[in-house]
Amino acid sequence: MTILPTDPSAARAPRVLPEQRHLRDSEAGLTLVEMIVVLAIIALVAALIVPNVIGRPDEARVTVARTDLKSIAAALKMYRLDNGDYPSTQQGLAALAKRPDGAPVPTNYASEGYLPQVPMDPWGRPYSYKNPGAGGSGFDLMSLGKDGQPGGEGLDADLTERR
Repeated sequence: MTILPTDPSAARAPRVLPEQRHLRDSEAGLTLVEMIVVLAIIALVAALIVPNVIGRPDEARVTVARTDLKSIAAALKMYRLDNGDYPSTQQGLAALAKRPDGAPVPTNYASEGYLPQVPMDPWGRPYSYKNPGAGGSGFDLMSLGKDGQPGGEGLDADLTERR
């Protein structure tokens, strides 16, 4: 017995036999075994990669600190080119983000500053800045490394930039 559809749009839809419906349903998704195999492969790859990546965050912080030191040193050089001298130790790195009020007063301070904000090292501490004076001959810029203490080796070593 065949039932004809009364809805005209249903007449245009392809007819699916019960045998065909069964084949489509079984091919529609992944089986439990396939899912377990995929998860096992992901777990194996993770087990091989994770041990090699665990020590990298601290090394990445050291790289970021070195890059920051070079960027700050470049901003200090631009400050000196514009104003004839590096900021004093008292003015510090804040002079790169906001025009300092105290002496020595900058004569040609850039309207937008030299850095958008006073930087912190990757361990959340301020960078150390010292200007020994003597006519703007140089500066000492430092991060105390992971341990935050002077000296140290490896990840705890001080990172410096001197001019």
